[in-house]
Amino acid sequence: MCGRFALTATPDEIATAFGLQNVPPFPPRYNIAPSQPVAVIRQLQHQPREFRLMQWGLIPSWAKDPSIGNKLINARCETAHEKPSFRSAIKYRRCLIPASGFYEWQKVDKSTKQPYYFHKPQPFALAGLWESWNDIETCIILTTQPNDVVAPVHQRMPVIISPENYKVWLNFDTQTPSHLFHLFDPDLVQDLSALPVTTLVNSPTVDRPECIEPML
Repeated sequence: MCGRFALTATPDEIATAFGLQNVPPFPPRYNIAPSQPVAVIRQLQHQPREFRLMQWGLIPSWAKDPSIGNKLINARCETAHEKPSFRSAIKYRRCLIPASGFYEWQKVDKSTKQPYYFHKPQPFALAGLWESWNDIETCIILTTQPNDVVAPVHQRMPVIISPENYKVWLNFDTQTPSHLFHLFDPDLVQDLSALPVTTLVNSPTVDRPECIEPML
């Protein structure tokens, strides 16, 4: 799963990387956790790409209780099109979630897990889905099998969409899930590095640069 990530790029860097006309000011985030607001890029039909803030934790449009969003922070890319909570969103409400890196935890022994920060030289995009529930916009991150960098640490990783595939992923007219499966290949991910970091990141209340610094 992907339960934490970071976005330390500036608004100008995000605008350049994702072809946006306007990105409002926002502070760097070093430990983004579920239920918190996250940066999202979406494209509505016949509209330019836009930057939004959405709550991390998908609340399906048919939900009666918004607390369901606390459980829906990740969706498996292999089966999302089959699940009632996601099958409409993967057809009509796909989005990009900008990130500078993400965290996974490696089990060391029965009581210890070592956090790792996986990052790239430039901001990149996690594959997301979004929904609107009573005027609350929420999102979820898709996950896939790990590539060679992530596999020694964890059995899943977030789907990372390559820049050349942003248009395909956001295209409103591409509604058949089978046309998207090739985007989920973890071996397409280049320049991903793994960095062991301190357990500061274990607490969602800690959001400081020290979260992404290498463990001494």
